Amino acid sequence: MDKVAVLIPCYNEEKTIAKVIRDAKQSLPEAVIYVYDNNSTDRTAEIALAEGAVLRHEYMQGKGNVIRRMFREIEARCYIMVDGDDTYPMEFAPEMVDKVLNHNADMVVGDRLSSTYFEENKRPFHNMGNSLVRASINHLFGCKVKDIMTGFRAFSYGFVKTFPVLSKGFEIETEMTIHAVYNHMQIDNVIVEYRDRPEGSVSKLNTYSDGFRVLGTIFRLYRDYKPFGFFSILSVVLAVMAILFFIPVLVEFLGTGLVLKFPTLIVCGFVMMAAIQSFFAGLILSNMAMKNRRDFEYRFTQVCEREKRQREGNKGEEQ
Repeated sequence: MDKVAVLIPCYNEEKTIAKVIRDAKQSLPEAVIYVYDNNSTDRTAEIALAEGAVLRHEYMQGKGNVIRRMFREIEARCYIMVDGDDTYPMEFAPEMVDKVLNHNADMVVGDRLSSTYFEENKRPFHNMGNSLVRASINHLFGCKVKDIMTGFRAFSYGFVKTFPVLSKGFEIETEMTIHAVYNHMQIDNVIVEYRDRPEGSVSKLNTYSDGFRVLGTIFRLYRDYKPFGFFSILSVVLAVMAILFFIPVLVEFLGTGLVLKFPTLIVCGFVMMAAIQSFFAGLILSNMAMKNRRDFEYRFTQVCEREKRQREGNKGEEQ
């Protein structure tokens, strides 16, 4: 088991990967540096090998697929994940590692939004999207995470080995954050400087398509993790619709003693039944979510115990 593993997912980053690896070596000399190439068509893999990194490959396209592969294969007490585009200064990495190894953090967020992100990032829709995603998650999940979409993070062994990677693309950062918040993991924050990509380096993030995927991920995870809240909102919406359409029918009946709009009355009845069903579905799924959380705590404890045994085994071998 490595003490610290630096994980660098890469796709066509030949302009910057050498500098990222050198900076990682300088800031974390004890770390093992892993570069995971995701079907690059340039010299990214060749340069990573020349710089002394451990090169591995993920052939399914997408950042989420790369992270799934990294988390499955690497065993370490602390993981540093950083993009290969040289937008995050590695001098902040030792502080992030310290929070994982010595202060029990499960995830450390490299917070760009509290420093230079809005000045350095030249894409206004990216700035607006980051703010929207942060506000949405903090409101829906009752948390205060400073930066949701950052690609610079540190993780504990327990987080990595219990995190179910479901996303395929850039929405993976959102999924990580919600997983940590929902399961009451310790999340720490380190303010980091952000610098825009150097000239010649191209972002792989599509503002609109990836932005809609992120919003869809928030919607899906809120439904899965907070089913009572989700289905209660749906229930209220359906009930209000049924009542609004029923009022004219009721007023007409009180005035004339006749029901002339039977189709409307029937539809209102079915919509109200759907509202009631939605409410009880939320109750049932909420109980299931609570059971899943208990199961997760049991699995998390087992994983932490496994890490402890591996760490003690490593110490025995060293002695």
